[in-house]
Amino acid sequence: MKMTSIKMKRLLESRLQNEQWKTVFNKDKDTLRIEWKDTKMGIDISLPGIIAKWEERKEKAVDEIVDYIAEALHVMHDEQNLSGKEKQILPVIRSTSFPIETKNEKELIYSEHTAETRIFYALDLGKSYRLIDKKMLEQEQWTEERIKEVAKFNIRSLSTPIKKDEVAGNTFYFIATKDGYDASRILNESLLEEMEEKTEGELAIAVPHQDVCIFVDVKNPTGYDILAQMTMQFFAEGRVPITSLAFLYEEKQLNPIFIMAKNRKKEENE
Repeated sequence: MKMTSIKMKRLLESRLQNEQWKTVFNKDKDTLRIEWKDTKMGIDISLPGIIAKWEERKEKAVDEIVDYIAEALHVMHDEQNLSGKEKQILPVIRSTSFPIETKNEKELIYSEHTAETRIFYALDLGKSYRLIDKKMLEQEQWTEERIKEVAKFNIRSLSTPIKKDEVAGNTFYFIATKDGYDASRILNESLLEEMEEKTEGELAIAVPHQDVCIFVDVKNPTGYDILAQMTMQFFAEGRVPITSLAFLYEEKQLNPIFIMAKNRKKEENE
């Protein structure tokens, strides 16, 4: 049976029946939103990404996403406090199109990052996390600066297990722990400097979705082609897509690159 977005939508809806929840299908974006009827707080799921996982692991993949959605919905509906939970505050990367306030008009805490990405801040709750909004800060009498400094410190404490792969003369490094903060490793300045030191060509970095961070020692034009294909595929399949563009890391700055333009430029100079 060929799985389509409509079929996956119906399958998820049948597994997520709750009188207090409602679902909204966005045909243009190919996403399904599940939210609380009273607060409008909810979660958006990219259906192509779920379908890709279903094709590999069938019902097990659906079980995992249903558990994730249910847990996330209950977490965001419950009142949360920050006191005594400083070690659970971490940054998360999102695209610049990600809303900066919740459906019930609570302003989220965020920082600008690149032309493609923003940094939001989350309270880790084990199986899921809650994005921190200004109301939570007011209740605790915390400042935004405190949240951002604590998150910056905590991201450096996360482990960085790296899988290495050589492809067409280029070295690819992957961080994919699936702890919810893999893409956030791009904010670990010490890690970026460490990767730059071992790079022989140009250092490119990609965060196509929440659960992966890719570093590439690009030594030839083919490396850019492979990276472009990889980031596009990962972006399409990710549970929380971020950006299909990669970045060049130069002089401690991340600059988005258009791979095809980069290749043409390199070829013209050869």
